[in-house]
Amino acid sequence: MPYHSTPLDLAFHALSDPTRRAVVSRLAEGEAPVSVLAEPFDMALPSFVQHLKVLEECGLIASEKRGRSRWCRLVQPRFEEAADWMDAERRSWRKRLDRLEAYLDKQAEEER
Repeated sequence: MPYHSTPLDLAFHALSDPTRRAVVSRLAEGEAPVSVLAEPFDMALPSFVQHLKVLEECGLIASEKRGRSRWCRLVQPRFEEAADWMDAERRSWRKRLDRLEAYLDKQAEEER
C-alpha cells in the first residue's frame, strides 16, 4: 500500500513526539512566545524551533511575529479533525464489542 500523507497523518505524526505534545499542552493554556515555550526543554533553540515547525506545518499551531518575539497558538480545526476520527473509531469498536458480547452471551445461554 503506498504511503500518502494526509493532514491527519501529519497531525498524528507531530503528536507522536513527547516534546511536541508538551508544547501543545502548554499552548492549551494560551498563546506564548517561543522563548517561553522553549524554557522547560534541555535543547538548543534551533532544535526546539524544528519541533514548532513540525507542529505548524501540520496545522496544529500557528505563529506570528510580534515585535522581536514569535508567538505561537493552537489552531482548533486540526484538533477537531483528529478528535472526530478518534470518535468514529471508538464508535466502530464499541459496535464490534457489543456484537461480541451478544454472541458470547448467546453461546453461554446455549451451553446452559
